[in-house]
Amino acid sequence: MEVIYPRCAGLDVHKDTVVADARIVSGSEIKHNVETFATTTSGLLALEQWLSAHNVTHVAMEATGVYWKPVWHVLEGSFELVLANARHIRNVPGRKTDVNDAMWIADLLAHGLIRGSFVPPEPIQRLRDLTRTRKQLVREIAQHTQRIQKTLEDANVKITGLITDLLGVSGRAIIAALIAGETDPERLAALAKGRLKIKRPALIEALRGRVNEHHRFLLKLHLGQIEALEKAREELEQHMGKSLEPMRAKAELLSTMPGVSDTVAQVILAEIGTDMSRFPTAGHLVSWAGLCPRNDESAGKRRSTRVRPGAPWLKTTLVQAAWAAARTKNSYLRAQFLRLKSRRGPRKAILAVAASMLTAAYHMLRDEVAYNDLGADHFHRRDQTKLVNRLIRRAADLGFHVEIRPAA
Repeated sequence: MEVIYPRCAGLDVHKDTVVADARIVSGSEIKHNVETFATTTSGLLALEQWLSAHNVTHVAMEATGVYWKPVWHVLEGSFELVLANARHIRNVPGRKTDVNDAMWIADLLAHGLIRGSFVPPEPIQRLRDLTRTRKQLVREIAQHTQRIQKTLEDANVKITGLITDLLGVSGRAIIAALIAGETDPERLAALAKGRLKIKRPALIEALRGRVNEHHRFLLKLHLGQIEALEKAREELEQHMGKSLEPMRAKAELLSTMPGVSDTVAQVILAEIGTDMSRFPTAGHLVSWAGLCPRNDESAGKRRSTRVRPGAPWLKTTLVQAAWAAARTKNSYLRAQFLRLKSRRGPRKAILAVAASMLTAAYHMLRDEVAYNDLGADHFHRRDQTKLVNRLIRRAADLGFHVEIRPAA
């Protein structure tokens, strides 16, 4: 097999150590130089000097948790780095050691058999950390909100069915009064604002509970956690605004698509970046995100077509955006969802809509153009044209010549 990189290295990265194998080809001789380094900063700098001393040009490593990131940051700029998916470069079972893994990675890299994973540039990585942290904060806020609902149900306060947003103005005022010791249902109902005033009789009855000191302590605890998390989210979003400033125009382009809010646009940019040359086609991007059926065929039989895990942070956000887009009237995405829902079910239909949105985002970022909706009647027009062309071909097969003219 042809050697593509005669001077390369494979790294088996762990939490505390890195096993490095410098594979040097000299004529017909192959020499493996193996060394173990610590993952401290001084140890990684020693690794960089050791690789440079062997005149290594390309370095490959596995994507093992977060342990590969410090190694990547130290070596980036000095060598051509390749990050490999661990599932794609598994060694032969029964021959696994740290040294063998490093040598195996080096052998695969030398022959060009490793497909590198997508590693965005540092500004995109920082934005990705911020968007993912924000999502975690939102999840924690939702968890504490559910715990408040559980505490209110335990106290037989049945307001969760009347108040849409428990953390809204009315909900917070009622919870704060409960924490302060107020138990009169009429006084608690008087704190309601807006349309909730219309439901005053039902609200008074729902607030007639049995709140004790234990419930007040839990409500105060969870509400305090929510307020702290909301403050942290606000600080994070302010910092995110600075990181997003160079990509503001790209985010505004993505926001022209139905279902894509500012938050969704930020997540898309954080997960796929702004340079679409990393993905040869839109299909490659959709496959990387895990929004298309897998290929699993053997002996002429097609087996599982379930989607792969892909990029979970991007996929979940796109699916949520797809549900919003499917509710947008007079849009192509809604027409696509309704067309597929009747045949394939809502779950597969919404994944198809999410894939279409990611395809559109690819072209929008690559060509720097706004979203152009194909229209709600796109499939009707397409099917009509296909039907006419099929009938013309059928008539020609029967020996007739057909001329098409629009009806008066």
